[in-house]
Amino acid sequence: MRTQVAIIGAGPSGLLLGHLLRQAGIDCVVLERQNGPYVLSRIRAGVLEQVTVQLMERLGLDARMKAEGLPHDGFNLADGERLIRIDIKALTGKEVMVYGQTELTRDLMEATGERGLEVVYEASDVALFDIESDAPYVTYTKDGVEHRVDARFIVGCDGFHGPSRKAIPESVGRSFERVYPFGWLGILADVPPCNHELIYANHERGFALASMRSETRSRYYVDVPLTEKIEDWSDERVWDELAVRLGPEAAANITRGPSLEKSIAPLRSFVFEPMRHGSLMLCGDSAHIVPPTGAKGLNLAASDVHYAAEALLAFFKSNDADAIAGYSEKALARVWKSERFSWTATKLMHRFPEDGPFERRMQQAELDYIASSEAAQRSIAENYVGLPV
Repeated sequence: MRTQVAIIGAGPSGLLLGHLLRQAGIDCVVLERQNGPYVLSRIRAGVLEQVTVQLMERLGLDARMKAEGLPHDGFNLADGERLIRIDIKALTGKEVMVYGQTELTRDLMEATGERGLEVVYEASDVALFDIESDAPYVTYTKDGVEHRVDARFIVGCDGFHGPSRKAIPESVGRSFERVYPFGWLGILADVPPCNHELIYANHERGFALASMRSETRSRYYVDVPLTEKIEDWSDERVWDELAVRLGPEAAANITRGPSLEKSIAPLRSFVFEPMRHGSLMLCGDSAHIVPPTGAKGLNLAASDVHYAAEALLAFFKSNDADAIAGYSEKALARVWKSERFSWTATKLMHRFPEDGPFERRMQQAELDYIASSEAAQRSIAENYVGLPV
């Protein structure tokens, strides 16, 4: 098979990029190791920045998102006693959209046939070759038969554990990483949310988050040490802990119910540089991971896709090689700003094992400052709603 762009990974970033390229008349194929139902089974982010919403609008795939998504013009920080509302609409003139990553991925998947985007599922043993040349290629196995895809560019949208980043020589790439000593224990339940906006809570017992996927489906989290086991956390124990950490106002409105899904996700901050080497470009989790505290993961992948599509269109439409050369620097500038915000939010809202009374007082002082300062709230709102691309 020969194509202009081979995309590895059919998560939201790979599908977004594929749709954008096909919309512009550029040939591409998407290779995915798993099957479609498995891709849709991943329970991930639910807060969409303007960049992600605008990409779906640009593709004309925003109808269900606009009908079922929940526009939010604010969110809350809690310190165990009070809710500090950050009015992002008043402070920035913008809003975010609560719409599950699973639903966004479903919209992209269901449109592939109609839009002429070829996706090969269950493509195993994917390997990249000759990425430093102008004629890279990818091999994969499907149904026991090996296939080869020749392309002008390869784009790795295959996540942290995929083969794309590993194809870049160690002498070229550099990794920056911070692994956190806790994970987020998440519970998904068909119950109405306890608040119409998200609540990020800092409590002496640890962090908690009240979120939602719809007006009837809620997503809650508490942070736990990485030594904890999910089988030790009954639904009732999770609900009890949430009621304490979220504070009395939120606790009074919690509706309890059986969990549809429950898991513990480890947290890390990770950035790989560069995000382009030769004819290979990286997007999303293949190049960077953020802790979910600032709701940046999917949105940062979407901004990568925006820059990658911009560069590829300039190359194929105008023979602009400089656009490809500048992709990594442009994408990384936004990546590091988002990493900073996620790191800062995580430090503010979580208790680290090495923290003592002084660090606890610093968190409380920072929350007091945020509560009383419009300038502090504006900075948080600008980052939360998404920096310009």
